[in-house]
Amino acid sequence: MAGSPADDSAVLDALFAGSPQGLFVLDSERKVTRYNPRGRGVRRLSAEDVIGHRAEDFSPGFEPRELRALIDEVLETGEPLRGRLIRGRSPSNPRRTLALEVSIFPMYRLSDDRPGLVGVVEDVTEKQAAADRLAVLGRVHETVGSTLDVRTTADELVRALVPDFADAASVDLLDVDPARTARLPGPVPAATPLRRVSFAPADADRSRRQGDSRPFPFPTPYTQVLADMRARLVRVSADEPWLSADPGGFAPLIAANVHSMLVTPIKARDSVLGLLTLYRHESDPFEEADLDVARQAASTTAAHLDNAHSYDREHTVAATLQRRLQPGVIPRLSAVETAHVYLPESAGGDWFDVIPLSGTRVALVVGDVAGHGIEAAATMGQLRVALRTLALQDLETDELLTHLDEVAVQLAGTPAGDAAAHVATCAVTVYDPVSRQCTMVRAGHPAPVIVDPDGSPVPVDVPKGPPLGAGGGRAFDAAVIELPPGSLLAHYTIGMLAARGPDRTAARHRLESILAPTTQPLEELCDTALYRMSPSRDDDAVLLLARTHALPQENVADWTLPADATVVGAARRLVDRQLASWNLDGAVFTTELIVSELVTNAIRYGKGPVRLRLIHDMGRLLSEVTDANSTSPHVRHARDTDEGGRGLYIVMRLSSHWGVRHSREDKTIWSEQRIDGQPQDSLDLVEAFDMTEVEDL
Repeated sequence: MAGSPADDSAVLDALFAGSPQGLFVLDSERKVTRYNPRGRGVRRLSAEDVIGHRAEDFSPGFEPRELRALIDEVLETGEPLRGRLIRGRSPSNPRRTLALEVSIFPMYRLSDDRPGLVGVVEDVTEKQAAADRLAVLGRVHETVGSTLDVRTTADELVRALVPDFADAASVDLLDVDPARTARLPGPVPAATPLRRVSFAPADADRSRRQGDSRPFPFPTPYTQVLADMRARLVRVSADEPWLSADPGGFAPLIAANVHSMLVTPIKARDSVLGLLTLYRHESDPFEEADLDVARQAASTTAAHLDNAHSYDREHTVAATLQRRLQPGVIPRLSAVETAHVYLPESAGGDWFDVIPLSGTRVALVVGDVAGHGIEAAATMGQLRVALRTLALQDLETDELLTHLDEVAVQLAGTPAGDAAAHVATCAVTVYDPVSRQCTMVRAGHPAPVIVDPDGSPVPVDVPKGPPLGAGGGRAFDAAVIELPPGSLLAHYTIGMLAARGPDRTAARHRLESILAPTTQPLEELCDTALYRMSPSRDDDAVLLLARTHALPQENVADWTLPADATVVGAARRLVDRQLASWNLDGAVFTTELIVSELVTNAIRYGKGPVRLRLIHDMGRLLSEVTDANSTSPHVRHARDTDEGGRGLYIVMRLSSHWGVRHSREDKTIWSEQRIDGQPQDSLDLVEAFDMTEVEDL
C-alpha cells in the first residue's frame, strides 16, 4: 500500500535530518540540491558551502577526477552504483585518511523528467582500517618464509609491510655465530651490536647502510625495546629527548618528516633475534591498533628466522665437518699428476681421495653420500676413513668395495638388500705406473671419463655394482685397461653434470670434449670444466683429474729366482749391483738385510719360484718379494732362547713402511725405505740379533 505524499516527505525529512550517513541529492549538472547536514564530513560546513556546489568543491581531500568518474558512470549507464570505496584526506585533519563507501542511484524528476542523482556516503574508516590490517597480516603470512635464507626472509617482511602499512621499514638482527647451538634467552644489553639486514624503500636508508653492525644509541626506543622486549608506538618530533642520544644519526628521521614509528622485538622462544622498525611520514600516524599488526608480523617472521638460524647453524657445522674430512695436501706422486674441483654447495656428502699404495700405485676415489647436512657429512667421513684403511691393506679393488659395502650396511641400519635405502655411491680406480694397468670398480657411481693422450675418449665398460649400503651379497666386478702415459682420468659426482639436464650421457660426452686438450695444465682444465659445465648450485660437485705417468724402466729391477735356499746370497749380490748402478751405495747394507729376510721367508714358507723386484722412486727404495703362497706372514716377538722368528721384525724396524699385498694368484711382501737418510739404529739393530743364520745364507 503506497503512502501519501505527506508521509513520503516526512520520511525524507527524517532521513536528511537525522541519518548519520551523508545523503546528497544532485541535479543533472552534478550540483547538490539537498543534503544531510548531520553527515560526517559536512557537519562543520554551512549550507552555502554545499548547496549549489559540486561534490569536489567541498571535498578537497579527495581526488576530484575519481568523484567525477563515479557520478559520470551512473549518469551514462543509468545503473546504480553500490558500495564503491574511495579514500582521501580528512578536511579537518590533513594527516588523517578517510575511507568512504559511496553508493549512487539515478533519479528522474517528475516535473521536467531531467535526470538527477541520490548519493549515500558512509564513513567506513575504522572498519576499513581493520580490514587493511588483516590484509597486511595475510600478506605477511603468505609471502614471508619462502626460503631458509635470513636476508631473503627479512626482505620479504619489509616488502609485505611497505608501502601499504608503513612508509619505510627496517630489520636489524643480532650478530650470532652460526655455529652456536642456541641463542641466549632474555633481554639484550644496550651495547649489543645489531646488523642492518633489510630496509625498504632502499633509497630511504640514510641512517644505517645495509650490512652495518653496531649498537643502537642509548637510551633510545630501540635499546628500551631490546631491554624489556616490549613493542612501542613512538611519536617523533624534533624536540624528543631521545633524539639527542645521536643527533647526527637520527637527523634523517627529522629530515624525512617521520612523525611516528613502531619498534617491535623479533622474538623466538624467549630470545630476542632483533628489531622490526616501521616508519610513517606520509601516511596517517600509527595508532595503538597498529601495534598488534607489528607484533604479529614480527612473531611470524621470527619463527622463519629461527628456522633459518637453525638451518645456517647446521649447514655451517656440516660444511665445516665436510671440509675437515676431505683430504688435506694431495701428495706428489710419480704415478699420476692430480688436480681437483670441490664445491660443497649443499653441505652434503661428496668426497674424493688420492691414496698412495704400495709398489708406487695410487688409488683415485670419488664418492657421494645420500642426503645432506651433518649426518651426511659424518657418514662421508666414516666411509672415507674406512675406505682409506681398507685400501692401505692392499686389498683387490673389488674386495675393497665388498668390505666397504659391509661398513655402509652397518651405517645404514636397514635390512641388507634394500637398494632404496643405500648410503652412498663410490668409484675407485687403482693405477700402476710400472705395468700402466688401470683397474676400475664402481658401486652405483658414474664410471670415470678416460681421454687418451691424443684427446680421444677411451670407451671402457666398468660394470655398475650396487650402491654402498644396499647389501644383498652382490659382487663388484672390476674392469682392467692398460693406459699409455699422458692419459687423463676424470672422476666426478653427479652434481658436476646436474646443470646440464637429465641427459647424463650427453653431459658426459660434453665433459669428454672439454678434457680433450690433455696437455693443458690440470688446474686450468679443472677451471675450464667448471665454467663450461656450470654445475648445480643446489648440489655438491667434485671433479678429480689425474694424468697418468709411467715409471721409467731404468728405475725398476725384476728377477725370478728358484725356491732354493742357496739363492739368498745371489739375491744379495743382485741387490748390491743394482744399487751401485743407482748410486745408492749407502743403502746396500740395509737393503741386503731386508731382501735376505724376505727371500728366506718366501723360500721357507712359500710355493714355486720367488720374484724379487726393486723400485727406485722419488727418494724411496722399494723391495718386493712375491711367492705363490697366499698365507700372510705376521711379526713375531721371539724369546731369548729362540733361534728364529726375528726376520720380519728386523724388516719392520729397517723399513719406513712394510706390508703384504695379495692377488688371486700370489702374495707380495714389500718394504719401503727412505733413501734420503738411513735409519740411525741399523747397525745397533743388527748387532742386537743373532745374525748367524742370515750370514750363513
